[in-house]
Amino acid sequence: MSVIHRFERLPSTQDELHRLAAAGAPAGTVVVAVEQEAGRGSRGRRWASPPGGLWLSFLCRPSQAVGVEVLTLRVGLAAAEALGQLGGVPPVGLKWPNDLMLRDRKVGGILGEARWQGEALAWVVVGLGLNVQNRLPDSVRTPPARLADWRPDLEPDHLLPPLLARLAPLADSGSGLGPADLEAFARRDWLAGRELAAPVRGRAAGIAPDGSLRVTLPDGRTVGVSAGPILLPGEAA
Repeated sequence: MSVIHRFERLPSTQDELHRLAAAGAPAGTVVVAVEQEAGRGSRGRRWASPPGGLWLSFLCRPSQAVGVEVLTLRVGLAAAEALGQLGGVPPVGLKWPNDLMLRDRKVGGILGEARWQGEALAWVVVGLGLNVQNRLPDSVRTPPARLADWRPDLEPDHLLPPLLARLAPLADSGSGLGPADLEAFARRDWLAGRELAAPVRGRAAGIAPDGSLRVTLPDGRTVGVSAGPILLPGEAA
């Protein structure tokens, strides 16, 4: 069973869980805040985290570093499966590498941060932010969504039990993406078949076992992309 640390307000659940991890917190430890004052997303972007959303960080202590690069993808799959149990919500899509989508709007995001001791992996803190009842940000590149847009009765605490049940097996796992994971991702792949303007121009063609995005270039070659940002035609960086 996960140890859950709850806070009314924090600068960042990520930073608090890194602090706890450095003090010896076990794998599976969770930090949840009603509000984050300095939440962050990928590439250092600010993540708006007002009351009404689910803002949590989850501690993983993989037994080996192999597979750590796909951990956020596995967390995305776990979160999508948990949200699929709710009923009344459209199927959750996964936009590589770390966005949760409801139709064409972003309902959540994932951020993985590893810490090392020399060459050994010490731990990974995975942050998960979900828009539930919260006020949505105005100035964002991808239009946002809230779960309450479909299920007005949902509260953040309703989501914790199914989410943590799905996340628990990942707490000490260092495995990569297996065939079942790849098939599950393919069923939810929001980018599949879409034209991309960046990080390379081409058409999204799924993901590889190492977690890279496969892109078919205009000349017909398929390449692997290991880092974003993802831009669709007409989107600004």
